[in-house]
Formats: sequence, structure tokens, C-alpha cells
Amino acid sequence: MDMPAPSLHPVQVPLATRPMGVMDSFRTGRRNLLELIPEIATRQPMVSGRTVKRWHMVMDPAANRRILKDRLEDYPKSDVTKMILRPAIGDSLFIAEGAHWHWQRRAAAPAFSVRNVEALAPVMTAAAERAAERVAARTGRAANLFDEMVTTTFEVISDVTFSGGRAFDRAAVHGAIDAYIASTARISLLDIVGAPAWVPRPGRLRSGPAMRSMKAMADTAITERRMAGHAGVPDLLDLLLDGEDPETRRRMTTAELRDNLLTFIVAGHETTALTLAWALYLVAFDQGVQERARAEARGVLGTRAAAVADLPALPHVRRIVDETLRLYPPAAFLSRTARARDTLCGREVRPGDTVMLPIYALHRNHLLWPDPHRFDPDRFADAKAIDRFAYLPFGGGPRICIGASFALQEAVIVLATLLARFRFTSVPGREPRPVLILTLRPEGGVWLNVAEA
Repeated sequence: MDMPAPSLHPVQVPLATRPMGVMDSFRTGRRNLLELIPEIATRQPMVSGRTVKRWHMVMDPAANRRILKDRLEDYPKSDVTKMILRPAIGDSLFIAEGAHWHWQRRAAAPAFSVRNVEALAPVMTAAAERAAERVAARTGRAANLFDEMVTTTFEVISDVTFSGGRAFDRAAVHGAIDAYIASTARISLLDIVGAPAWVPRPGRLRSGPAMRSMKAMADTAITERRMAGHAGVPDLLDLLLDGEDPETRRRMTTAELRDNLLTFIVAGHETTALTLAWALYLVAFDQGVQERARAEARGVLGTRAAAVADLPALPHVRRIVDETLRLYPPAAFLSRTARARDTLCGREVRPGDTVMLPIYALHRNHLLWPDPHRFDPDRFADAKAIDRFAYLPFGGGPRICIGASFALQEAVIVLATLLARFRFTSVPGREPRPVLILTLRPEGGVWLNVAEA
């Protein structure tokens, strides 16, 4: 029997090829939110429609700049986004608006300075070494590298957030996050029809006990740290405890500290784990790219784990991370609600319209990227040539992800360490399926054969 020819492109989401009504939109959104994106969105700057409410999907860099930067206050995060995230992270940086967001951002910014992020790199190097030891135990057989990367990045975020905290039960927090994503983050029919926020979404009530337990644990850890202090390199909790708004001298309360720390935990480990898992899938898909990255990593590292000082000598590994974030952005879909009348791409936007930035479609738009579905890290050989608002894995404008440099540093350290020591190949019939729930996850895991390099 003839075998099917290998695909020229890595796995993609099957985008919509016909208009959908309310029930079709609900069923599709429950299965995979990205399947609501019309395929034509990869070939046009903007697509508009109505599913009870008027909506617009924007894939134009100039319009993205207007939404995320120039007219930021007129495009607050949508009610659906806030309803999904508030149970876990309160009114933290990620969903706060206006003055409340501004002062939190000013207070937290020093914690994510280049100096402080680099000072946390030894935690990432140690976690990369432990990851390599676990992967070494899998050589000669297939392993789910997504699970391995989740373990690795959760170790990092735990150690740089609540290092040494006796009150912080990692297993319980990890379980609470998984329960929250499974029960809370899927789209509701009430979201599709635009029901107000005060109408209960039953699926979002089930994760309540786990969330309350996680928040109580974090509150206890913060209180202990305030009283006892912490020796050694300051972790994120230390840095945020010391942080204050330079204009008002205001400091975060325990509840504000907790909500922001949980934001970093939920977002920090999940998004970096996904980036690493998808990157390993991609280098297994393209052995030529993998060989080039391995040669670079081995030439710099030998068999030791990567450190922050090695990063300038690992440009190809960094480009793999950048291209992974283009093809499989963890935050693959952003949603805003227009607050004022505006014009985007020559079309009228009215107050109350839903304005979506489908990052997955933006990053695969034929008007912006040649052969956009192809895996090609060399697109980023001259990153300055890429329009800043055509590539938005961490968002853009004043609300760009505060932890972007942290995530990129961690991803390159871990990926270089693994590629220097191991060879990864695909497992026939076990391709991951990209599914957006809260983040763009590989349904079924990332199963790869592992061999010593």
C-alpha cells in the first residue's frame, strides 16, 4: 500500500470556510476557538460580521497599532476575557484597566528589568539540567515532551516566585491551574450571544474551590515572607514586595501581590512550556533545522546546560523560538470591546463592537508573510525588518506582556540545552492537534522519539 506523502507544512488549525450561526459558533468554539476564524482572514487585512453582536477580526499591522497603542483606552479587554480570567487572577495587571493598570505596571516594572531577569537565569539553567536528566531516561523510546516541558517550566516559575516558601504546595497549585483551565476557559453559549457578565456561566463555577485554596496558599506565603524575609538572590515575590509606584509611592497589598503573582505563575509556566513543546515538535518535523541548531548549541555548550551568558552565541536557537511563537502563539486570540466610534481599515467600528486580534491568523497572513505556513526560522535573521505589529506573540503597545524577556530567556536556555544532547524525531500517527482553550495547546501531547545526539 502506498504511504501518504509527508506534509510540506507542520500541523495547522482547520479554519472556517463558511459562515456560522449561533449554535455552530458555540459548538465550534467549545471544540477549538481558533476554528471560528474564517480562512479568508489569512488573506485579508480585516474581516467583519455579526453573530448576535457586530464583530471585526483585524490582521492589519497599522490597525493593530491603533488598537494596542494609539487608541489603547478606546479598546479595553472584552468582558468575556475578564470573566474567564478574573476568577484566577483578580484585577491584576493582565485585566486591569485605566489608572488601576497604570500604577500596577509602574510598581511591577522594576522586577522585570534586564538585570533582575538575568539574575534569575541560574534557576532556569538548573531546571534545564534537570529536564535533560529526565529526557535522558527516555532515550530509545517515545516521550511526551509537552508533559516534560510543563514540569520544567513549573519548576522555574515556582523557584523564581515563591522560592523556599513552606506554605506553597506546588502540586496543589499545579492541580488548581489545570482544573481552572479545563472547567473555566472554554467558551460559553452565553459568551457567543453577548449575555452580560452578571449572568452565571455554570462551567465557571466548578473551579471555585480549587481557586480559593490556591489563593489562600499564596496569601499565606506572602504573609510569611513579609514577616521572615528571604536570603539569597531576590525572587519575584521579594522584588514585588519592594516595588512601588514611583509617582504615588503606593505599594501592592497582599491581595494585589497575590493576584499578580498568580498571573505570572498561570501565564509564565503555561506559555513557556507550550513554546518549548511546539519548538521540539517543529525541529523534529525539520531535521535540517534541528541539525543546524544542534551544531550551534554543542559548539557553545558542549554537554553543559546553557546559561544567560551563552545567549548571544545562540542566534539560531533564538530564531527557532521566534518562529515557533509565530506559528503557534500561546496567546493566539485577543479580544477587545470598542468603547468609541472609530475607523479601521476603512471600516466603521461602533461602540460595543467586539474587535478581535486573531494572532494565529495574523502570523499566517499571506499579505505579511511569504509562504506563511512554512517553518522557517531564518525569517527572523533580521528581526528589525518585521513590522512590530505584524508579530504579536506577547501583544504590543504599553500592555505588552511584562514577562516577555523572562519567557524568551528561559525558552532559549532550555531548548539549547536539550538540542545539544538529544536528537528528536516524529512518531508516525502521533501529530499534535493545535487547540485553543485558554492557550494554544497540543491536543494529545507532543510525542517524539528521543535519542542521544
